[in-house]
Amino acid sequence: MAITTSQSTCWFLQRRQLDNISIVLAEMIATAMLMFLGCMGCIENSVFTNSNFQSALNFGFVVLICIQCFGCVCGAHLNPAVTLASYVYNMISLPMALAYFVAQMVGAFIGYGLLKAVLPENAIYSTSTPNGVCLTLLNSTLTSWQGMSIEFLITCVLISICCGVWDPRNATKQDSVPVRFGLAIACLSLTAGQMTGASMNPARSFAPAIWNGVWANHWIYWVGPMAGALVTSLIYKHAFRREVEDSEVDEATMSTKRTSEAELA
Repeated sequence: MAITTSQSTCWFLQRRQLDNISIVLAEMIATAMLMFLGCMGCIENSVFTNSNFQSALNFGFVVLICIQCFGCVCGAHLNPAVTLASYVYNMISLPMALAYFVAQMVGAFIGYGLLKAVLPENAIYSTSTPNGVCLTLLNSTLTSWQGMSIEFLITCVLISICCGVWDPRNATKQDSVPVRFGLAIACLSLTAGQMTGASMNPARSFAPAIWNGVWANHWIYWVGPMAGALVTSLIYKHAFRREVEDSEVDEATMSTKRTSEAELA
């Protein structure tokens, strides 16, 4: 009996470890996809035309793809700021949050490196992007503190969306999450893209910076998003989040089912 129990415990631990490895691997691949596809859509030179609208829409669609592919595996955070918010929101443990962070940084590095490997040099460096494509740079008309404030505020909006999706009252409304996040990223990128690059993501800014050796005002792409994530998740958690009774969840599920049946009829 003791041997059987020991074997069951061992199998459970192995399965749990494999699940954790799968989660971290999925997060790394998803972040690599974000950088590769997202930055490819930012190329602008004499051959490839581009605009802030096109780049913003592209990043929104890429986020949609990443969440659709890997959201069910790892949540597809793609972003240390989102991971910090999920930790504050008690959705993941501290060790797992650190594992997510490492996966995101490595994934971003790999994704941008792959972009540089498969594209010609004139696509990475051009008159429009002399320091390298996809760098998040501060507009020359803004000060560093203005740029940091913009990154802080747009990240607050992004994390508010995350907290709303994670709210227990939205547990039965998850089908359109990839679309919601994709459109949100596109909107925020359209709004602030020409000012700061609308990073909202330290990993997204870090990879192009390290590959191209460009660190001008890089600190704002860490301080702004991480501070925005911390402040927003704490406020939402304590001021707006409400737990839902099981009976309420069951009723919401039955209501959704009845609506679907009515539409099919």
